[in-house]
Amino acid sequence: MTFKFKQHKKPIIIAGPCSVENEAQVFQTTKQLKTIGKIDLLRAGIWKPRTRPGNFEGIGKKGLKWLVDAGKEFGIPVTTEVANAKHVELALKSGINVLWIGARTTVNPFSVQEIADALKGNNVSVMIKNPITPDLQLWVGAVERVLETGITDVALIHRGFSSFEKSKYRNDPKWGIPIEMMRLFSNLPIICDPSHIGGQRDLIQSISQKALDMNMDGLMIETHIDPDNALSDANQQITPKTLTEILNILVVREQTPSNPEFISILENLRAQIDDIDYQLLDVLAKRFDIIHQIGQNKKENNITILQSDRWFEILKSRKKIAKELELSDEFVGDLLKLIHKESVRLQTKILNN
Repeated sequence: MTFKFKQHKKPIIIAGPCSVENEAQVFQTTKQLKTIGKIDLLRAGIWKPRTRPGNFEGIGKKGLKWLVDAGKEFGIPVTTEVANAKHVELALKSGINVLWIGARTTVNPFSVQEIADALKGNNVSVMIKNPITPDLQLWVGAVERVLETGITDVALIHRGFSSFEKSKYRNDPKWGIPIEMMRLFSNLPIICDPSHIGGQRDLIQSISQKALDMNMDGLMIETHIDPDNALSDANQQITPKTLTEILNILVVREQTPSNPEFISILENLRAQIDDIDYQLLDVLAKRFDIIHQIGQNKKENNITILQSDRWFEILKSRKKIAKELELSDEFVGDLLKLIHKESVRLQTKILNN
C-alpha cells in the first residue's frame, strides 16, 4: 500500500489512537475505523516524547508490526511519528507508509536535519507539525530541510502552539501562522489536528469545522476504542463512533463559487474592500507622518519615547469608540498595539539617528 497526499481528494481524514498500546487495541480500533469508510490514513504513536519521565513513552519498535499489520488487514495506509534517524530507519523497514515529524522535534533544527539526512533516497510521504513555539521560521526551516532531500509529497500539520496564557485550548491555534504557511507553501496540503489544539473531546467538532472553513485540506483526529483508559492524552481522544458522528455533521464548503449572481455580488463587495483598504493605508501613512514629527520634537526637547499615561488613555478611549462602532475589543486592542509598536520603532530611529 502506498499513500500520496497529492492523489487524495480533500478533506483527508487521518484517525487512530494517540499511542499503540497493545496489539488488540490497535487492531480493534482499526477495525472500527474501517466501518466508517472515510478514513484515508491510520495514525498511531510508537515513540512518545513526554514532557516528564515516568509517563507512558510508547510501546517501542515492536508496535510497528502491530500498526502495519492492522493497516494491511483493513486496507488503510499507516503513519507514525519519528524523532530521530533510528526511528526513520525502523519505520521504513517495517513498512510504514507515511512519517510525521512532531512538534517537539520541529522546534530543533539539528533533529530535523538528522531526520532529513535519513530520509534521503526514500520515496516516502512526510508530514511536518508546527513547532511547539509560535515561531514561523522554525516551521518554514523544517519544511525546507525535508524538501531539500528530494521528497516531494510533503504535508503540514497545524496542531497549535504552547502558551502560558490561560485559554480553553490546550494549544493556542494562532490561525494566522498556518495561514501564512499556506501562502508560503501553496502547493503543500495542510492538515489540522483538533485533538492537540483542543485538548478535550468537546472542542474537536468546532475546531474541525473552523479548519475546514479556512480551506485546510484535512483533519488528524485521535481515536481510541476506550479513550477514558488510554495510556496517553486520554482527554482528547474519542471513540470511532463519536468520530463518525462528527464527520457526518461537518460541512465541507466549496472554495470556488459557480453561481454567476453570487460571483457578481462578491466581486462588487471585494472592489469596495479594495477601495477602503487604500483609504486605510493612506490614513495610516498620514498618522505615521505625524508620529515622525512627534519624534523630532521629542529629540529636540530630550523627551522619552514612551509616554505611559498617553498610551493608556489612547487604549481606553479608542476601545470605547470601538464598542460604539460594534468592533471587537480584542481586535481593536491588537490593532492599536501594532500601531503603537511601529510608532515606538519610528521614534527610536529618530532619537538615535
